[in-house]
Amino acid sequence: MSARRSAEVVEPARTTYREALREGLREALRGDDRVFLMGEDVGRYGGCFGVSLGLLEEFGPDRIRDTPLSESAFVGAGIGAALGGLRPVVEIMTVNFSLLALDQIMNNAATLLHMSGGQLNVPVVIRMTTGAGRQLAAQHSHSLESWYAHIPGIRVLTPATVDDARHMLAAALDDPDPVVLFEHGSLYNEEGVLDGTIDSVGLDSAAVRRPGADVSVITYGGSLPKALAAAEELAGEGIGAEVVDLRSLRPLDDATVMESVARTHRAVIVDEGWRSGSISGEISARITEQSFFDLDAPVRRVCSQEVPMPYARQLEEAALPQPASIVAAVRQAVA
Repeated sequence: MSARRSAEVVEPARTTYREALREGLREALRGDDRVFLMGEDVGRYGGCFGVSLGLLEEFGPDRIRDTPLSESAFVGAGIGAALGGLRPVVEIMTVNFSLLALDQIMNNAATLLHMSGGQLNVPVVIRMTTGAGRQLAAQHSHSLESWYAHIPGIRVLTPATVDDARHMLAAALDDPDPVVLFEHGSLYNEEGVLDGTIDSVGLDSAAVRRPGADVSVITYGGSLPKALAAAEELAGEGIGAEVVDLRSLRPLDDATVMESVARTHRAVIVDEGWRSGSISGEISARITEQSFFDLDAPVRRVCSQEVPMPYARQLEEAALPQPASIVAAVRQAVA
C-alpha cells in the first residue's frame, strides 16, 4: 500500500467587523510610535462599541487616551497633534455628536492645507459610528455621511466588510490629509472571512460585491448587507442585480459606477441618509450627466424616511431602507 500523507486543512480566518477594526488599530499602534487613539471612553471602558477593548492594557494611557465629553475640544486636540507630527486616531461616539466638532473638522482640518499654501498637512483620522437599526433613537442614529462628503479637503470612507474594516485604517493613516471613517453600528457584530491574500486596500475605488446583468444596486456601509440580501431574493425571480459598494464617498469612484450602469442599463441607489440633499442625489446626478444614454429606465432611490429616527423598533424599521423596499424599487426599474 502506498503511504498517504494527510494534509492539514486550515480554515479561513473568521472575525467580526468589530474585531477587524480592533486588529487594524492594534497593527497601527504597534507599527508607528506616532499613532495614538483618543476619544470618549476608548480606554478603560474599551470604547462605547467595544472596538478598543484591551488596547489600554496593551499600549498604556499615553497611547490610548480617554478624553472629556467635549467633541470640539478633543477633535481640536487631535488636529493640533497631527500638525505637530503625530498620527492621531480620534474616535467620536456617534455621527450625531460629531456636529459639535464640525467647526474643527470643516474650518480647520479641511482648510489648513489650502489656507497655508500647501505648507500644513493635517494627517488625522476621525472615526465615528453612524446609522440606525439598534433602537438608539434620534440623537444617536442618523446617517450624515453626505454632509461630510460635501466638504473639500477631507476623505470620507465607509468600510462595509471585514477586509475593509481591517485594512482601511492603515491606508487612512498613510494619507497626509484628514480622513473621516464611518463605521455603521449595525455592522459591529457582523461576521466574515478575512481574505488572507490582502494586506492593504486602496481608498479610491468602489467594489462590485455581486455581479449582475439587469440592474445596478449602488450602496455603501450598513446598507450593503441589505442590498446583497435583496439581490439574493431577486435572483430567485430571474433578476440579476449587480451590487456596487462605493467604499469611499469622497472621492466617489465614478468610473466603477458608470461601468456598472453601462452593463445593466438601470440603477437603484440605496442610501440610509435622508433623500433630500443626499449622497444618493449626487450619484443620481452624476449618472444622468455621464451615462444618460446608457439608461433604459429612470434612476431610482431607496432612502430613509424624512423624520427624526424613531425609537420604537417597528417604526425604526419602517423608516429605514430594507431588503423588501430595495426589491420593490428594483422590480419597478426592470418592469
